Amino acid sequence: MTQPTMRAVWLQDGQLRLRDDVPVPTPGPDEALIRLRLAGICGTDLELVKGYYPFTGVLGHEFVGQVVEAPAAPEWVGRRVVGEINITCGQCRFCRRGLERHCENRTVLGILGHDGALAEYLTLPVRNLHAVPDEVPDEAAVFTEPLAAALEILEQVHLRPTARVLVLGTGRLGQLIARVLRLTAAEVHGVTRRERSAALLARHGVRPLKPDQVPESAYDLVVEATGTPAGLDLARRAVEPTGRIVLKSTYADAQPLNLSPLVVDEITVVGSRCGPFAPALRVLQQGLVDPRDLIEARYPLAQALDAFEHAARPGALKVLVEGA
Repeated sequence: MTQPTMRAVWLQDGQLRLRDDVPVPTPGPDEALIRLRLAGICGTDLELVKGYYPFTGVLGHEFVGQVVEAPAAPEWVGRRVVGEINITCGQCRFCRRGLERHCENRTVLGILGHDGALAEYLTLPVRNLHAVPDEVPDEAAVFTEPLAAALEILEQVHLRPTARVLVLGTGRLGQLIARVLRLTAAEVHGVTRRERSAALLARHGVRPLKPDQVPESAYDLVVEATGTPAGLDLARRAVEPTGRIVLKSTYADAQPLNLSPLVVDEITVVGSRCGPFAPALRVLQQGLVDPRDLIEARYPLAQALDAFEHAARPGALKVLVEGA
């Protein structure tokens, strides 16, 4: 019997294509087959296209979908879900220590060794799935993965309500980070040159600043989400002695970094990647963060290449791709 095929966004050798001949994946014994409802394009997807990591396959890791098959867990069939993107072995030294996101044998949805979500169908282990509450619409649920990444900062860094915080790079992810950090009652500033971004920050209680308005050595915590050398340099100048810098970007190119000031001022630098999905869904369900005003455009899967071009425009916010 001929295996059915599907439409998918395919990356190979730095070239992005829309293919109609990608085989529909077959779920393994502990996996689910998921029909895409809505997917988001994020900065990591764009960096992969630029060569951040030599990935070949279907792109995409921000999604909300509906389970259509689950051989070992039929109770999941028909449910709306989002999914953790790291597929882990459960057996290596990091998994045994509870550090599954750093599994030595992991694959990562749409990033490393596992086809992603920008297709009609995708597969994930059932253990990676989280049911979407009825109160959370698809347009909010699709932000679960980046919202979880924003919440990870609070897992890693204790933030006092009296803290002063600066977010650099207030685009797709940075806007979510600023809103999450505001939940702590900290004083949060966001750097942007764009009026639309500034208006969104102000609407959510974040003071917008232009780069030349950032005071030096003034912030307990600086979150760098620009992915640029200029952002790294500004983060270093803005953080106070003994302060903390959280790096929330992936970089396609090597970045120069003078380590001496970090040593002299005793700066803590924290790398930050994925985060907790269950709290992110609770935040959405309770309306503590509503990300839907970040949606800039929606495209059908048949126009996904146009969606990528749109998402790559300077200052673009969230671009969504609708399932077929």
